[in-house]
Amino acid sequence: MSEKEKPFIVNDRRKFTLEGELREPVEHTEETAKPTPEPPATTPTKEPAAGPRVVEFASKAPAASEAPAEPQAAASDDDLTDEEREEERAILASGPTEEEVAQSLQAYQATVDRLDTVMRATNPGGEHLPPMSFDRVVQSVYMTAMMQLGAGAQPGEQARVDLMGSRQSIDMLAILAEKTKGNLSEPESKLLESALFELRMAFLEITQVLARQAAAKQGAPGKPGGGPLGGGPLGSGPKIVS
Repeated sequence: MSEKEKPFIVNDRRKFTLEGELREPVEHTEETAKPTPEPPATTPTKEPAAGPRVVEFASKAPAASEAPAEPQAAASDDDLTDEEREEERAILASGPTEEEVAQSLQAYQATVDRLDTVMRATNPGGEHLPPMSFDRVVQSVYMTAMMQLGAGAQPGEQARVDLMGSRQSIDMLAILAEKTKGNLSEPESKLLESALFELRMAFLEITQVLARQAAAKQGAPGKPGGGPLGGGPLGSGPKIVS
C-alpha cells in the first residue's frame, strides 16, 4: 500500500478516563484505525481499455500532418490562366454531342407523332397545323410586329402601340436576314425583304403620328390628353403601351 493509501490512525494517549480512573494501556490494531476519506481526484481518470480515451484525445493536440485540410475557395476568373480560360470557353462552346442531338431529335419527333395521333382521334374533322417552314417563321414574326404597331385595332377602337416590342420583332427579322444571307432561295429572300420593308415603314409612320400628337398637345395648354407620346380620346390616334 502506498503512502497515499495508508489509513490515518488516531491513538488516545490519555492516562485517565473521564471518571478519573487510571486507563489501561490499549495496543493499537488495524481495527481501531480510523482511516480518513481520500480527497477527490483532481485529475481525470482513464477510461477502461474498451471505451474511448477521452482524456488523451482532449489533451493531445493534433499534429500538423493530422490537421484537417481547409476547403479551397473557388478560383475566380482573375485567378485562371489563359489556358484555363480557353479550356472553359471550349467546354461551354462544345455543346451537346452529335449522338445527344440525334437522340433528342428522335425523342421529340416520337412525342410529336403521338400528339398528332391523339389530336386526329379526338377531333377527326378539325384543321391541323401545317408543317413548319421558313415562310411561316417570317410570317409569324411579321404578324406579331404588326399587332404591336396597332394593326389589330377594331374600327372605332383606339390603337394600342408597343413601340419597344415592335422594335424587337423587327430586329429579330433583321438578324434572321443577316444570318441566312446566301442560304435562301429567291422566294424566301424576297419574302423576308418585303416583310422588313413594310414593318420599318409602319414603324416610322407610327412614330411620326405620335410625334405630331405630342407637338399638338404642347401647343394647346389645358387640353386633356396623355403624356408626350400618349394617345387622346377614343379613336383619335394610337396610344403607347409599355
